Amino acid sequence: MQSISFYQKAFSSYLEDYQTFGEPSSLYAPINYILKLGGKRLRPVLTLMSAELFDADYKLAMNAALSIEVFHNFSLIHDDIMDAAPLRRGQETVHEKWDVNTGILSGDAMLIMAYKLFENYPCETFQALAKLFSKTALEVCEGQQYDIDFETQDHVTIGSYLKMIEYKTAVLVGAAMKMGAIVANAKKEDQDRIYEFGKNLGIAFQLQDDYLDAFGDPKTFGKQVGGDIIENKKTILYIKSFELGDDEDRQQLSDLYSLNPTDQTDKIKTIKSIFETTGAADATKNEISKFTNKAFEVLNQLNIPNTKKTILKEFGLQLMNRSV
Repeated sequence: MQSISFYQKAFSSYLEDYQTFGEPSSLYAPINYILKLGGKRLRPVLTLMSAELFDADYKLAMNAALSIEVFHNFSLIHDDIMDAAPLRRGQETVHEKWDVNTGILSGDAMLIMAYKLFENYPCETFQALAKLFSKTALEVCEGQQYDIDFETQDHVTIGSYLKMIEYKTAVLVGAAMKMGAIVANAKKEDQDRIYEFGKNLGIAFQLQDDYLDAFGDPKTFGKQVGGDIIENKKTILYIKSFELGDDEDRQQLSDLYSLNPTDQTDKIKTIKSIFETTGAADATKNEISKFTNKAFEVLNQLNIPNTKKTILKEFGLQLMNRSV
């Protein structure tokens, strides 16, 4: 197996050669634009890594990895439209650079293109990849709708929130790893286990993202600290505070989350204090550990050498070892 940076470089080179040309050019230009905006390319890297875990050449998994990346960016175009987001990775979003209708249509085209990439595989592999892809794509849509529904709900349970991030975020991580295993013709039970590893790690990663949004180091987190609070997002920290706090805490949170002051400094400071005094911050860290450990427990059942299990565990720890 290679290093993460090796897979990133190899995939970036492959992506660079993947240009979509056709008429009307106004349909394809936004697709090339969003795919070239950068990012860590985590999901396609996981597909390549997973293929080599099961003794296949990572190059065989390139088209599956590209499919995952095309689908992910399709979802970003539509998410940005729904959120009315002006920027993506520091650049204009597709619907801002072009228009909403173009963004919708180019996104639709990307979903079809993602499926077409499976045509590069033998029939049996194609069928397995397409079946997994269809299931995952639908779950991502379900997760997005749960997230939208939560915006208008007064109270969201921990179980509902975990289901939302599992569908919206984590299943795509699990699918990325399972696709690599499918291309490598791994045993069915190992395909399912590597999926569970990726899914649980994906949940832990999103929970940690929630935590870091409030308590991360602005120099290393890469996003505005307190962004979720400013947007009044009901993340696990908010939900845990409602669960663990008293009536006064709950009322104060509700009041603060109904406000959008010009200067958000005091609001962020007060809410972070509630997250800590109610025990929500520590409870969130416990949830992160729980799902990380669930991912690692799956490794014990995988039919791969211990050296590869160690590499996977180190990767998981590296992924979760962001500054807090």
